[in-house]
Amino acid sequence: MVAAHPLAVDAGTAVLRRGGSAMDAAVAVQMMLGLVEPQSSGIGGGAIIMAYDAASGEVTSYVGREAAPALATPRLLDDAEGRAIPHREAMLTGRATGVPAAVAVFAAAQRDHGKLRWDQLFDETIDQAERGFRITPRLARHIHGEFPQASAPDVTAYFSDAAGHALQAGDLLRNPAYAATLRTLARSGAAAFYHGGIARAIVARTHQEPLGGAMSEHDLADYEPEKSAPICRPLRQYVLCVPPPPASGVGLLQLMALLDGTDIDQRGPDDPQAWFLFAEASRIMYADRDQYVGDPRFVPVPVDGLLDPAYIAARRKLIGTTAAPAPTAGQPQGAPETADDRTDEPGGTSHMVVVDAQGNAVSITTTIESFFGSGRMVDGFFLNNQLTDFSWNPAAGPVPAANAIAAGKRPRSSMTPAILLDRDGGFVGAIGSPGGSSIPAYIGKTLVGLVYWHLPLQQAVDLPNLVARGERFDGEAARFSPRIRDELARRGVEVRAGAGEDSGLHGGFLRDGALEWAADPRREGTGRHPGR
Repeated sequence: MVAAHPLAVDAGTAVLRRGGSAMDAAVAVQMMLGLVEPQSSGIGGGAIIMAYDAASGEVTSYVGREAAPALATPRLLDDAEGRAIPHREAMLTGRATGVPAAVAVFAAAQRDHGKLRWDQLFDETIDQAERGFRITPRLARHIHGEFPQASAPDVTAYFSDAAGHALQAGDLLRNPAYAATLRTLARSGAAAFYHGGIARAIVARTHQEPLGGAMSEHDLADYEPEKSAPICRPLRQYVLCVPPPPASGVGLLQLMALLDGTDIDQRGPDDPQAWFLFAEASRIMYADRDQYVGDPRFVPVPVDGLLDPAYIAARRKLIGTTAAPAPTAGQPQGAPETADDRTDEPGGTSHMVVVDAQGNAVSITTTIESFFGSGRMVDGFFLNNQLTDFSWNPAAGPVPAANAIAAGKRPRSSMTPAILLDRDGGFVGAIGSPGGSSIPAYIGKTLVGLVYWHLPLQQAVDLPNLVARGERFDGEAARFSPRIRDELARRGVEVRAGAGEDSGLHGGFLRDGALEWAADPRREGTGRHPGR
């Protein structure tokens, strides 16, 4: 298995050694991540799960995306004068929190794919929360960060010592409140999160100023995750399976289909033209993804139209010899009329992959949105600020954006946990990443290295990140050679450092009968075989 913190891998490994399934272990991993990596995910957020069942060969998607309260309006994130609240302020408001979905979606998936009892999955995290854990350098950077949540009252109080000084890397942090919450969930099941004291505490905290929200206990009690079939398409000798909207799996599939008709497979990581093709295909994908992907319960998402081979071929023709102006969305079959997208999605998220001894596998991306969510803490965990992932634009006119705010609606997610199968339906690999809107580009880059260039998975993960969207070409400029940067610049692609490079790619790939694990060196993750 591979996850974003060694203690999370330890917790999942302990569950596997007790006879648990991949999904059982994933629950334990998530509970530990909520303790040791609270800047990225936790039970106050949501998750999207892709599960492979070895006995049946079936892949199932579980979408646990947070939802807007029933009393939410399109003006949810506007001030009293009807102007959109600045994003940095909106993230800290009570209105930013959607109905937390992580507990519900993990419980639903574990009922279907678990072997152990639910109450057997919490012991390692409860013990660690009470004994304490050491602050890692990455967590310390977030504690001392410059983003708004770092100075939120709950964040500063939690990460301060008895003298009021901010904790540093290596300091011990205990969280007995979180341990108590997990004991309640272990004893009473997931329902204890959505009813009773925990639910009341969540609602009360979101109603507090500034800009208290509209969430009710009924919103929590009524929440249900979505279980559905994934979207699967061929990718050379494989089949790539991804979650449906409001996740961005369709965007990843479109990106790979655009590239599949080029000669990128005849090139390699040292070829500037390969990166040019990747950049231009990415821009086309993002133009379509941003325009059309939203919650399909509220807006028709033209999945089949976006992936239609004729449409893909027409869009691929936009790739020339130099970078074109920012592409606009196309008109795939079944596309609705929608306003332009104004979503601003930061990158605080985590990813895990677990494979058990029976060959069952899970690929899970989990989030509380931006770092430390809304910065508001309840019973030892932070609440998400996921509703800032909506497109809110008071001047949009009578036709809303696909990702516009609506009561009960789930915001679009860039999370795209993926599972790779062979053409006979057997498991081959799993991959995913945090990174906000950059997630499809991070995974796409890795798949190019793995599938087209036949690199070991770790080398594919290690490839420089390049996120091309609209007029921007963000990425790890210093990790491209001067020659490649110069050649890209001659093609109109000026790679800019400073944004779009904080991936956390984690994956596993079956090669010659053995699983190879990859953890992104840009974060603190680690991979381990269960027997070790």
